[in-house]
Amino acid sequence: MSAHHAIARTVLQTVVQVHLGTEGILVGQLTFVQQGRREFSQFAYAPTWLAHPHRFEISPDLPLQEGYQVHKAPTPDDSVFPFALADTAPDAWGRRVIDRAHAKARRANPQLAPPTAFDYLCAVEDSSRVGALRLFQDGQYLQTVQAGGRSTPPFIELERLYTATRAVETGRDTAEDLAYLQGKGTSLGGMRPKCTVLDEEGQLCIGKFPSVQDRISVPRAEVLALRLADLAGIRTAPARCVLLQGTPAALIRRFDRTAQQQRIPYLSAASMLQASRNEDRAYSELVDVMRQRCAAPADDVRELWRRLLFNLLITNTDDHLQNLGFLYDGAGHWRLAPAFDLNPMPGRLRESKTWLSEDTGPIDSVVLLIERCAHFDLRRDEALHTLAEVHGAVARWRQVGRSPDIGLTHAELDDLIEAFEHDQTRVAAALLHQG
Repeated sequence: MSAHHAIARTVLQTVVQVHLGTEGILVGQLTFVQQGRREFSQFAYAPTWLAHPHRFEISPDLPLQEGYQVHKAPTPDDSVFPFALADTAPDAWGRRVIDRAHAKARRANPQLAPPTAFDYLCAVEDSSRVGALRLFQDGQYLQTVQAGGRSTPPFIELERLYTATRAVETGRDTAEDLAYLQGKGTSLGGMRPKCTVLDEEGQLCIGKFPSVQDRISVPRAEVLALRLADLAGIRTAPARCVLLQGTPAALIRRFDRTAQQQRIPYLSAASMLQASRNEDRAYSELVDVMRQRCAAPADDVRELWRRLLFNLLITNTDDHLQNLGFLYDGAGHWRLAPAFDLNPMPGRLRESKTWLSEDTGPIDSVVLLIERCAHFDLRRDEALHTLAEVHGAVARWRQVGRSPDIGLTHAELDDLIEAFEHDQTRVAAALLHQG
C-alpha cells in the first residue's frame, strides 16, 4: 500500500459528551470524525436521556432514537454538526477572532494545522455558550477557564473588550488582545464586533460595538429599533446604550438565561426549518413548522406577522433565519424568542432577505402583508389593528431616538430618515385612513 493511500484512510475521531442545562444532564455523545479532508459528525443519545421523563429532541434533525445519527455538511457553508449544536458555534466575527489568533500562533509554529470545525465549536466559553447545550470532555466543560482565570468579564471590562475588538477589526491586534477575546468574543453569531459581558446586576449580556465601516450610529440605532419594537407590542430583550470613552455601544440582555442564570434551550429559525445556509426558505414554511412545534402557535404566528410588518417599516432587511429564534418551554414545545438584531438600514432596497412565501417572493409592501394575513391567523380587521399599533410606534422614532438614554443627535437622526420615513410608511398611513 502506498503512503498516499495510508494517509487518505487515516481516521481521526474526537469524542465529547453533550450535557444539558445548568444541572449538566447527560444527553448524548458527539463524535467529530476527520478522514483526510472530509469532516462529519455522529451523535448518539444516552440511554438515560431516552428514558428521562423530560426528554425532548435537542435538535429537529435528531429524533429520539438509539444509535448513532450521522451529520454531514450539505454545502461548504453549512455545519458538520446537528443544527442545535451548530447554533452554538461562532459565526463570522467569532471565527475572525479565532483565525487571527491561529495565524499568530502559526508564525511561531508553521506546522500548526488549521482549525477544524470542532476547534471552532469548542472555542466558545461554556459560561456564555448560546442555549442550554454544553460540551463535556476529560472532566470539564469546554471551554472552562483555567484555574485563576475568570470566565465572562464583568461590566467594568466592557471598555477593554471594545479596545480589543477594534484592534482586531483594524488589524492592530496583539497576542494579548486575542487571548483576552478568546471565548468572550466568540460565543455569538453575526458579522459585527461584539462580546459577552455581565451587566452590573450579574446578568449575561451582549455588548455590541461600532464598526470602523459604519456610516450611521449602528449601536444607538439598534437600541432605538428595540425600543420601538417594544412600543409596537413585540417582545424584545432589554437593551440600552452605554458610552465607552464617548463611543456608544449597545448592551443587550441575553434571553437564553433566566434571572437566576439558568440556561434555556435555543434554536434558530434556520435550525427549526433544517435549512441550509444556501437555501432560500420562506416564512410560510416556518409558519407550518411553528404550528407543529410551538406551545401557542396562534399567538406566535401572529407575533411573527407583527415583526415582519415592523421590519418593513423600519427597513430592517437583514432578516435571515439566523436572526429569528425559539426557546424551549420545558414541556415538549417551543416559543418564539424575543426579537433581536433589529437594525434600521437607510439606503437599502426595502425588501426582506427571507421570502414571505414561495409564490410571493420577498416582502416589499404593506399591501402584500395585509393580503396574506390569513396565513398568520389574522382577519383583515385584526391585521389593520396591528398595523395601527406598529405604524404608531414607528412614527415616534425621532422622539424616542433623541431621548437621553439613546441620545441620537439631530444629524444622526437625519442619517436614519430613509429607514423610517418612506413610501411604505405612507402606504400604511393611507390604509389606516381608509379604515
